[in-house]
Amino acid sequence: MIIPSIDLMGGSTVQLVGGREKALDAGDPRPILDRFSLVGEVAVIDLDAAVGTGSNAGLIRDLLVRAPCRVGGGIRDADTALRWLDAGAGKVILGTAARPEILRQLPRSRVIAAVDSVDGAVVVKGWREKTGRRATDVLRELAPFVGGFLVTFVEREGRMRGIDLGQVEEVIAAAGDTRVTVAGGVASAHEIAAIDRLGADTQVGMALYTGRFEVADAVIATLVSDRHDELWPTVVTDERGTALGLAYSNAQSLREAIRSRRGVYHSRTRGLWIKGESSGATQELLRVDLDCDRDAIRFTVRQAGSGFCHHNTATCWGPVHGLSALEKTLADRLRRAVGGSYSRRLFDDPTLLARKLIEEARELSEATAAEHVIAEAADVLFFTLAALVKSGGTLDDIGRELDRRALKVSRRPGDAKPSARVEPHNTDLNSHLEAEGGGA
Repeated sequence: MIIPSIDLMGGSTVQLVGGREKALDAGDPRPILDRFSLVGEVAVIDLDAAVGTGSNAGLIRDLLVRAPCRVGGGIRDADTALRWLDAGAGKVILGTAARPEILRQLPRSRVIAAVDSVDGAVVVKGWREKTGRRATDVLRELAPFVGGFLVTFVEREGRMRGIDLGQVEEVIAAAGDTRVTVAGGVASAHEIAAIDRLGADTQVGMALYTGRFEVADAVIATLVSDRHDELWPTVVTDERGTALGLAYSNAQSLREAIRSRRGVYHSRTRGLWIKGESSGATQELLRVDLDCDRDAIRFTVRQAGSGFCHHNTATCWGPVHGLSALEKTLADRLRRAVGGSYSRRLFDDPTLLARKLIEEARELSEATAAEHVIAEAADVLFFTLAALVKSGGTLDDIGRELDRRALKVSRRPGDAKPSARVEPHNTDLNSHLEAEGGGA
């Protein structure tokens, strides 16, 4: 698939020709990232750090909060790489520092080795110095230590003269099972599709910034269909991966969906269909993914209104359940200011909510039997969701925070704070609950 690239110099998005001449300045990278990240991970390269003239670290940290990124430029040791991984980079890209003694200190699956070549020979120091080594030899040597390669064909970089598929096949063969991303000279979306069929990804910069093609064109070119109408089945999910329904896309609807970042589909009776345009049940499009066979699409959306289904349910299979259902109920009660309910009391009395959170957390800590742990955990989750909804947060916000934390490599000990004093364990759970008046 396509890996859009954001190259940073002096806090601005730039594109260079041959790594030297600035061809354009596209300005603030934030709106560019928002647009590019709709189709997946984005490569963010700190050119100032790469050549030792400065740093865009603060700006990159801001970008990492906004979307999944792989980060490169100026990463010359394991400590720097680990800091970027802890900051939320999905992967780090190492150039001359991609040596076994450094790579052994890093999680293999999250490291990409950058190999820059001119006519198949590796070059370093800003592409100015030849090493005398073949790129394919370096790939074979480093493959056991990295999760991916970024191979740049320097003689084509920034010139949009097309890519040599023969060269791509050579580096894929040399990399073995390690995933390859290629860069340099891509001039059309069809080239990205051809490279995808070979089993590699394509990092693209200049062609996107100059309008040669859009990210939507790359997605469309990669798709195939075995249907007589050439439509692509499109599974629509929420941020937690819950399937809301099934729709269909064609080139027109997919291009409009990515352009407008809305739920736009092809209706077999109405043509172009913008979800919620008449009902108000609109969708913000968050992500577009293709399946492994490239013949089906997944839209991840933020659903507004009553839900996806025309029967006014959250999904085409009926209402949601569990935590999602509870969150929706609490949000409805907060929004409508429903009086007389227990949740209303909690929203209006922060002291009561705080005391119940402490009480139920203690009871959960003392539960041992599975049925009691389940019951007390349910109580804790009820009051936690009440606090979350009251604050304006959502379960999706928690999910994103957990995903960010999961990217950290360095871990704290996780010891309890001195203030978290634990009373002697009460083995008679039933009498304890009776004395406290039960659960929620």
